[in-house]
Amino acid sequence: MIRSEKAKKIISILNKIYPKTPIPLNHKNNFELLISVLLSAQCTDKRVNEVTPFLFKKANTPAKMKNIPINVIYNIVRPCGLAPQKSKAISKLSKILMKKFDGKVPENFEDLESLPGVGHKTASVVMSQGFGHPAFPVDTHIHRLAQRWGLTNGKNVKQTEIDLKKIFPEKLWNKLHLQIIFYGREYCEARSCYGIECKICKTCYPQRKKPIKTKKA
Repeated sequence: MIRSEKAKKIISILNKIYPKTPIPLNHKNNFELLISVLLSAQCTDKRVNEVTPFLFKKANTPAKMKNIPINVIYNIVRPCGLAPQKSKAISKLSKILMKKFDGKVPENFEDLESLPGVGHKTASVVMSQGFGHPAFPVDTHIHRLAQRWGLTNGKNVKQTEIDLKKIFPEKLWNKLHLQIIFYGREYCEARSCYGIECKICKTCYPQRKKPIKTKKA
């Protein structure tokens, strides 16, 4: 089965299971979204949503956040892991947003990725979920699924993103990104399925017998 055929079947399956795709990270503005996505690195969305209410109660805009001591930010975000780096990044990017962007989250990849702690995946989520621009954020989880489903041979998330954008229509990227995340969590987890149990894996590879090992992202 060629990739375009797999893509059609995957879209059909995901649309039936997830007709609606609520944004997993709770936020009230694009600054809160940016901070939440930054905190989600190597952390669950559930944990981020438990932590951010305490952080945003103190400051939910760059103007307020830049005045919060780093140690205060650190103590709040510590449950999310990588707290030293994340707390410093939150403080620095808040100051940069005030100084260079009039306190607004920039609406383009170049400026977003220039901010401390903001990589391409984080910028893609903000562009997609915050501003509604077509983007296909790829993390290690989507990278793993794309390999299991035979949609990429990429050894890293950058190549996987390129491959997925070629396969799926641009108008579906924003929704599809979330659908794949939801599906991976529920049916094709990292330490189960292994490419041979869930409906999508069986659909793409009905004759597969051996577990799939994911190439490092």
